[in-house]
Amino acid sequence: MRTLYTIALYGMMPYVWLRLGWRARRDRGYLRHLGERLGFGPSAGAGGILVHAVSVGEVQAALPLLDLMLEERRGPILLTTTTPSGRRRCESLFSGRVIQRYLPWDLPGAVRRFLARTAPRAVIVLETELWPNLIHACSERSIPLVYVNARLSERSAAGYRRFRRLFAPALALVNAVAAQTREDAARLVAIGACPDRVVVTGNTKLDVAVPAATRESGQHLRHRIGASRRVWIAASTHEGEEEAVLDALARVREEVKGCRLILVPRHVERAGRVASLVRRRGYSVSLRTAGFDGSADVLVGDTMGELPVFYAASDLAFVGGSLVDIGGHNLLEPAMLGIPALTGPHTRNFADLAASLQAVGAVRIVHGTEDLARTVVDLLRDPNRRHLMGEEGRGFVLSNGGARERTMAVIDRLLEASA
Repeated sequence: MRTLYTIALYGMMPYVWLRLGWRARRDRGYLRHLGERLGFGPSAGAGGILVHAVSVGEVQAALPLLDLMLEERRGPILLTTTTPSGRRRCESLFSGRVIQRYLPWDLPGAVRRFLARTAPRAVIVLETELWPNLIHACSERSIPLVYVNARLSERSAAGYRRFRRLFAPALALVNAVAAQTREDAARLVAIGACPDRVVVTGNTKLDVAVPAATRESGQHLRHRIGASRRVWIAASTHEGEEEAVLDALARVREEVKGCRLILVPRHVERAGRVASLVRRRGYSVSLRTAGFDGSADVLVGDTMGELPVFYAASDLAFVGGSLVDIGGHNLLEPAMLGIPALTGPHTRNFADLAASLQAVGAVRIVHGTEDLARTVVDLLRDPNRRHLMGEEGRGFVLSNGGARERTMAVIDRLLEASA
């Protein structure tokens, strides 16, 4: 089955290159380091630990582990990503402290070249990036491979089950899986992971410390907007979702005079189009790269890595990818800052987390524009309720930490066994 998979990959390469070029129209970063996509590039030195985090979200999940590895001087760290946005986030967080590369496409030749140039003593993959040729190549070279912070939604699991003959043999070669929840662990076992190699360690994102500078920057931004004004944020929004948010804003402003909206599209390259949409709706707009004019009706975030600052400047957060059927985005970021959060009904990517935060009262689910507008108005008018929701979220994060240490223990056992 892996042979057919590889043949199919080679056959798709013309389309892969075309897709890369298409994406480069919006983000020129896709045209940089092209050789690395095929396993070329400078040597990274042998004996390091390779950590793969596909994009920004996975980089954020890797942050607690990477900080610990760097603190304990565990040797060179090679951090690979797939997207330019992920690579830029790595650069902003770890400039000069780690080696950066793109993980090559899962072609046998590209993977062989990559491993020959990097020669890692272990490979750590964040969440669920199942690449059969990479897994087999690591196994053939006796390189331990572990999945950490692993999660698998029911929809994704159903997709993998359809190709179980491809993925089950690969998963059987994985040395260890550190899953976020029992449900994730069960789904991974169901598609081929060895039960005795799967442990539940929790979500490492719960161990990300909020820097004091983030809160300070958020408060500074809030003062620029106006400390007495109510501010809500719609974060990580997608096409089709901004329209619903702006419809809700019209209703909110009828009830909460002078309130401001911070609107942050999930993909920063869409910020210009989102700003144009805002203007067409008759609102004044200011972009972050232009300095954020606090008097504007809508502030559009068009920078990377500043979402926590925008949350810290807000009274209330709506987390996107959830009114449209994307599957939702990270609800932990507002919870860590003590910001009450709203989400739409489509939260399959973070189903367990969304349910847990809803159960403790830190998150409310809204169904459509009218419900969003009504709930935003209610909460912006009720500071006590916002405070209680925020404290419940913060308490949940504090009481569920420790995944970093549990995950690191799994990695250490593998390193010791392979030494």
